[in-house]
Amino acid sequence: MTVPMTELPGLDLPTLRRYLDRAVPGLVTGDLSGEVIAGGRSNLTYVVTDGTDRWVVRRPPLGHVLATAHDMGREYRVLTALFPTGYPVPETITLATDPDVIGAPFYVMRFVEGTVHREPSSLAGLVPSLIFDLVDRLADLHAVDPDAVGLGDFGRPAGYNERQVRRWKKQLDLSRSRSVEDLDELHERLAAAPPPVRQGTIVHGDYRIDNAIADGTRIVGVLDWEMSTVGDPLSDVALLLLYTSDRTLSVPGHPSLDDMVERYATRSGRDVSDLSWYRAMAAFKLAVISEGIHYRFTQGLTVGDGFDRVGERVAPLAAQGHDFLGGTDGLRL
Repeated sequence: MTVPMTELPGLDLPTLRRYLDRAVPGLVTGDLSGEVIAGGRSNLTYVVTDGTDRWVVRRPPLGHVLATAHDMGREYRVLTALFPTGYPVPETITLATDPDVIGAPFYVMRFVEGTVHREPSSLAGLVPSLIFDLVDRLADLHAVDPDAVGLGDFGRPAGYNERQVRRWKKQLDLSRSRSVEDLDELHERLAAAPPPVRQGTIVHGDYRIDNAIADGTRIVGVLDWEMSTVGDPLSDVALLLLYTSDRTLSVPGHPSLDDMVERYATRSGRDVSDLSWYRAMAAFKLAVISEGIHYRFTQGLTVGDGFDRVGERVAPLAAQGHDFLGGTDGLRL
């Protein structure tokens, strides 16, 4: 159901209409109405319509925003670079970097028809084909030459894994509202032995089935590029495996994690024989993200349902990360 324009948190639709009339004359032909389609865990996402066409608006979450974690310009840039290649991303319309327009930077892109599979039950009858297509699209992303699409300076592959450990520890420190000892210990283990990047590629940073739009068994849109950069492609693989084991692996007919890794290896030609560190790093990253959401919930700054339970995921994710690295027996801290 469409939410009346006066009730959209974080987006004043009359103000948006005036901005679009200036930035893209003729785009909007009527009054805008809209709805929030995702909120608070990541950037806020809205679908807006003038009664004829639909667009998607993305802006940072309300309140507590970690530095570099919700960069509208990065999302807009990578989408704009990938769209002409035929990679399945929405077409971008405009970017507003001035926070005075709606209270935060934002961008607008075209709406892509399809289904976002947020519940495992919706995958019934679509697996394994849809999951294998999801894996194929990840391999295809990693095959795009960053220099060829103007993203050569989008990130620095050398030292990427070391920087990721430091970055997510910093994010954790900025979101502390309680003791997270196991997570701190996991950070120390990850920082002790980050692997070198064999080949830098564009990485999505949060690649999973519910960050994609599907048309049947095909992926027709990949969304949520706020953490994209040029870095280590195995980080994307590991995070996809973690999300899959956590959310959808129990769906009848779903390919195993080993099958997904083999599919990626075959399409990409990459060596994926040792993902232990990457999978532990993925668990650390997701735990830190969950802790940040928990922090925003305790501050009353989330929009949507289910945020009261996100904090419960942090300790199990930390334990999972330790398991990927071989448990904690004999760990010296």
